[in-house]
Amino acid sequence: MSLLKRIEEGQSAQPANRPAAGEGGASRMSGLSARRVSPPGQAQRDTYYDLKTRVQNKLLSELDPSMDVSQTADVRRTIEELFENILAEEKIVLSRPERRRLFEQIVAEILGLGPLEPLLADESITEIMVNGAKQIYIERGGKLFRQPASFETDDHLMRIIDRIVAPLGRRIDESSPYVDARLSDGSRVNAIIPPISLVGPVLTIRKFSKSPITVEQLIGYGTITEEAVEFLKACVIARINSIISGGTGSGKTTMLNVLSQYIPGDERIVTIENAAELQLRQEHVVTLESRPPILKDAGR
Repeated sequence: MSLLKRIEEGQSAQPANRPAAGEGGASRMSGLSARRVSPPGQAQRDTYYDLKTRVQNKLLSELDPSMDVSQTADVRRTIEELFENILAEEKIVLSRPERRRLFEQIVAEILGLGPLEPLLADESITEIMVNGAKQIYIERGGKLFRQPASFETDDHLMRIIDRIVAPLGRRIDESSPYVDARLSDGSRVNAIIPPISLVGPVLTIRKFSKSPITVEQLIGYGTITEEAVEFLKACVIARINSIISGGTGSGKTTMLNVLSQYIPGDERIVTIENAAELQLRQEHVVTLESRPPILKDAGR
């Protein structure tokens, strides 16, 4: 009988003392801190949190702080070994699905973006919207859906936001309460925090398409005509200055990606973006990214 089943039947699990998150961590492991997410099943909620936090904190205390977290496969194997040892030492009995779910959530907290990891892995989801710690919406097929997952607290959500922006040399705090950033796969990220946001930290992720839309698809969708494509192709080849403008989500980046394929291969391309997201297929490309001011409007 699993621990969670025994809890349902009225037997309690004794909570252990919880060490402070991130104690003893080196700079590369500074982002490793205990975070909790909402599991399905309201009746088991508190006990699940206690179990997850206890195992996660002990695992963090036993991980080598000098470990290079960029070596994801090696770190994941190490975490799994420690995870199994901790469950055995504490005599925690879980069913196979419970054990796998707990392990994946802890790995997501240490190496990924916590409760957002399953959503990022789902290729049918095009956008993820977090409105404060307790509300997560996704866009799928052009429609919005509320998700059952959530962050435990606003601090939990803020740590995930910091994990996204810190590697890019960007910051977000009360003096600079919004930031544009990107994930390692190119997905576009925007974050806004109090005092601008009145609902807590707000995070939006527009996911990177692994299969860029082609000009043939745009024509098939009725987005553009073949004649317009030929005209714009001629403009690109003739080096005519062009501006692609439009509202949020109107397809500016998609159109620019499509038109960029007409740039001759013997040209040198230089791109300048707030957050790099273009998918240019030429070889000779220099990608530049703007930098926001650091302090007192300096360093922009």
